[in-house]
Amino acid sequence: MPLSIGIVGLPNVGKSTLFTALTKKQAEAANYPFCTIEPNVGLVKVPDNRLEALAKISQPEKIIPTVIEFVDIAGLVKGASKGEGLGNQFLSHIRECDAICEVVRQFEDTNIIHVSNKINPDDDRETIHLELALADLATVEKRLAKANSEAKTGNKDAIRTKELLEKLKNHLADGGAARDLEFNDEEKVFVKSLCLLTSKPLMYVLNINDKDTELTHSWKDAPVIGIDAKLESDIASLPEEEQVSYIQELGLKESGLDKLIRAGYELLGLITFFTTGKDETRAWTVKKGSLAPEAAGVIHTDFIKGFVRAEVINWEKFVEAGSEVEAKNKGWIKTEGKDYEIKDGDVCNFLINR
Repeated sequence: MPLSIGIVGLPNVGKSTLFTALTKKQAEAANYPFCTIEPNVGLVKVPDNRLEALAKISQPEKIIPTVIEFVDIAGLVKGASKGEGLGNQFLSHIRECDAICEVVRQFEDTNIIHVSNKINPDDDRETIHLELALADLATVEKRLAKANSEAKTGNKDAIRTKELLEKLKNHLADGGAARDLEFNDEEKVFVKSLCLLTSKPLMYVLNINDKDTELTHSWKDAPVIGIDAKLESDIASLPEEEQVSYIQELGLKESGLDKLIRAGYELLGLITFFTTGKDETRAWTVKKGSLAPEAAGVIHTDFIKGFVRAEVINWEKFVEAGSEVEAKNKGWIKTEGKDYEIKDGDVCNFLINR
């Protein structure tokens, strides 16, 4: 399953426009609230020039990038946690997502109605945060009712669970986010099982006009990326070969979408390693700090148990060598064991005992 990012925000802030640009899948976008009832889901390639460089050496039949899934839900409004605008139904669609991208409107446009009839990014952000916290509070209170009954038996585990839930309840009731609390390893497993929205990694997209030269808002709790969703949609509508030249004409180094996708990848704490050969050159995703057997397990779960060793070379050294044979002749391919920590940009060949 690909890692996924849920896109949230108020109505008419540009969420569906951004999603359409990201995925080139035409999400319904209209000038009225709640036009997106069912979630839009799309897989997005993670841009990585290293794939092409490796493919030039290996000449594979296929080139396969890594992907992130984006889930776009309907705009939320005040009271969403209590069902306003079918808010609870919408929020359920992103409980399984790995992270949240919150779109906040900065752009001015009298033709696009704002649900509050004013442009105020701080207020919009506060509305969304409160609704997510209240939705989580309802989840925690429901689980706490069960924990209270279990704790009456005197079971120590049940008592610890009750205390943890009370800690969460008090924090969420004050409008706090679960991600701001500290938990031990055992508690982290339990909190993850609750699928709390405010426990997920968060990033902001400030939807700007192309005339805006700087962001008017930034917040300390998460990274902020400025994107003109309308402009990005225009870029994405061009043939792929024309997009690069158009981006350069705009004086940009890369599209805002590429920047967003990469930021999402980093937000989830991910790195990329590669496999390459005549059949395919492929990018694979693992968490930072993953050991070689775990990386092998991404390719096939049986590879974890059967892992023997890994042959590893940095992608730049592989390209510099010009071939796998020459890389071996130069002694640049290293043999690594089970304790080797995979690095971003590693080209790997795993030897497995079948």
